[in-house]
Amino acid sequence: MHPTRTSVRLMPVAVAVALAAGLVTVTAPAAHAAAGADLPFTSVEAESATTTGTAIGPDFTQGTLASEASGRRAVRLSAGQRVEFTVPRAANAVNLAYSVPDGQSGTLDVYVNGQKLAKTLPVTSKYSYVDTGWITGSKTHHFYDNARLLLGRDVQAGDKVAFQATGVQVTVDVADFEQVAGAAGQPAGSVSVVSKGADPTGQGDSTQAFRDAVAAARGGVVWIPPGEYRLTSSLSGVQNVTLQGAGHWHSIVRSSRFIDQTGSSGNVHIKDFAVIGEVTERVDSNPDNFVNGSLGPNSSVSGMWLQHLKVGLWLTGTNDNLVVENNRFLDMTADGLNLNGNARGVKVRHNFLRNQGDDALAMWSLNAPDVGSSFENNTITQPNLANGIAIYGGTDITVRGNLISDTNALGSGIAISNQKFLDPFHPLSGTITVDGNTLVRTGAMNPNWNHPMGALRVDSYDSAIEAQVRITNTTVTDSPYSAFEFVSGGGRGFAAKNITVDGATVRNTGTVVVQAETPGAATFRNVTATGVGAAGVYNCPYPAGSGTFALTDGGGNSGWSSTWSDCSTWPQPGQGNPDPDPGESGNLAKGRPATATGSQDVYTPGKAVDGDAATYWESANHAFPQALTVDLGSSRTVRRLVLKLPPSAAWGARTQTVTVLGSTDGSTYSTVVGATGHRFDPATGNTVTIPLPPGTSLRHLRLSVSANTGWPAAQFSEVEAYSTS
Repeated sequence: MHPTRTSVRLMPVAVAVALAAGLVTVTAPAAHAAAGADLPFTSVEAESATTTGTAIGPDFTQGTLASEASGRRAVRLSAGQRVEFTVPRAANAVNLAYSVPDGQSGTLDVYVNGQKLAKTLPVTSKYSYVDTGWITGSKTHHFYDNARLLLGRDVQAGDKVAFQATGVQVTVDVADFEQVAGAAGQPAGSVSVVSKGADPTGQGDSTQAFRDAVAAARGGVVWIPPGEYRLTSSLSGVQNVTLQGAGHWHSIVRSSRFIDQTGSSGNVHIKDFAVIGEVTERVDSNPDNFVNGSLGPNSSVSGMWLQHLKVGLWLTGTNDNLVVENNRFLDMTADGLNLNGNARGVKVRHNFLRNQGDDALAMWSLNAPDVGSSFENNTITQPNLANGIAIYGGTDITVRGNLISDTNALGSGIAISNQKFLDPFHPLSGTITVDGNTLVRTGAMNPNWNHPMGALRVDSYDSAIEAQVRITNTTVTDSPYSAFEFVSGGGRGFAAKNITVDGATVRNTGTVVVQAETPGAATFRNVTATGVGAAGVYNCPYPAGSGTFALTDGGGNSGWSSTWSDCSTWPQPGQGNPDPDPGESGNLAKGRPATATGSQDVYTPGKAVDGDAATYWESANHAFPQALTVDLGSSRTVRRLVLKLPPSAAWGARTQTVTVLGSTDGSTYSTVVGATGHRFDPATGNTVTIPLPPGTSLRHLRLSVSANTGWPAAQFSEVEAYSTS
């Protein structure tokens, strides 16, 4: 879904912001886990790889290739140019997010450790460049696509996998490396679709064979062996049955409409295969969905790969206690999943969603309220129209532990809203719990409003917020605009009230921490902010004279006490006073470009030079040695380094073995200080100082870590370089 309000204020806005770089998505360790899903792959950004191509971005302007990319940056390859990834973990398969110009297709040559593979990776614009002119404020979008490849061999951490453009320009965004298990075997007593006449070559139409297998296996298992199966129409009457494949890299169903049914007695379990469609445009009247309608109570969907559909699951009717977990949703032209009313006790958890064309995950309480349902521990990246997660009405809803990054247009990372779209709609009621979510580069410019949408938005669009909205333990990083927005998106000034924001860390907001644009009230406790772009608070309810928005200081807040003074203008990103130039006596590494051999979740290299000891870089796990490199901009005399970990006592003492290297050209490195164990201890601030030999001059500073007694990865919260002893 998507807000469609017309302009209610004319305010100047900035349309491009240069912010920190890229998200690397991996399974996070439990001891200090980021929010998000447990994922079986490790992602590496193209801009952190070695390339002969051209880096693009960062850019936050709607309708550009860079703005839709992960981290808002990517690498463009012309014919003969390549990008070479250092493999972060043992793998035998890769999935590549890419874009090619509209109307073009081609291939990428693939190299492993310099050896060209016989197989190539097809690339196409067929599923990209979607236009939705009926959605006010939208532009051509959905530029990227995903293509996957079994390498046919095992690669190890440190190996090189390269992609080289041939006859078509390709923009490469991110590569996911994965160790794919072999195909699973057929369960005893199951009914194979092949036994009913299905064609595993994908040439024949297997629709009737699937229907016959479902009818024959009632109360049991339908087995989908390894192969490709083409279905030309949807299944219905699916109930009291399990549909199971050999794994979603092995059992593949080619269908744009897999299940379409208005009701089911339930106990439907769908798992471990891929459904890949042929949806190239968004037509909302067409049921071009993996599941359209109802699976019935006590059902589940798990281990699925869903791609090139309009919507993954558009759920209506009865779906009580449905569990949707451990799935991948890629390249939908609309929502990834929408609980379209009457969803009771539904759990959507540990899913990965990339490149959705509308809300990635949504609950919309149309006809009947969604009740007691939850979105938990999902990883969502690059919804290119609307929100990462949207809750439109409903009772006692939970949004917990999700990692959301890089929203693009007409949406926020998370939206808690009374926007109804249609009637009968059931507004928010009971307690809405929004807990432990991490939002990275979320929030976007809304051209219909002529000003931005915050990373987390509470929206009394069509009626006042009467529910108790509890927002706790939130991390907002690198929002291009604001962190928390309170608005009545329909422009009628309904109150956004009964809101508590308790325990939030806000880093590097483009404009403000709190963007209040409607009457209402919220209490803030333990909300800390650093790197605020313009002011702490923008408090300008609309329409004029509609009332006030009361911000209650519940204690423990810091870093955002100032208020934007002029409600006739909108603060532009970064309009506040920047930090002074550190000069020769200051930290030469602060804010400088940083790269690494690998990163874990949102713990990207830039976190080690952002001036905030509470943020940190963490390398890929179980893959020593790992290195962090900082470009000081020019050759500088460096006499000492200060290395830090977060000062919290939760970070137990540990020893990291560090080698200091330097380079003047970024190519040839020499050892400055040999491998030495350095003890980081919270009792002494988790800080280590390393004196460098007299006369040390370098531009590129590299820290290579070969061991860490506290965690199987390299970790630095700050790398500081000084020209003074």
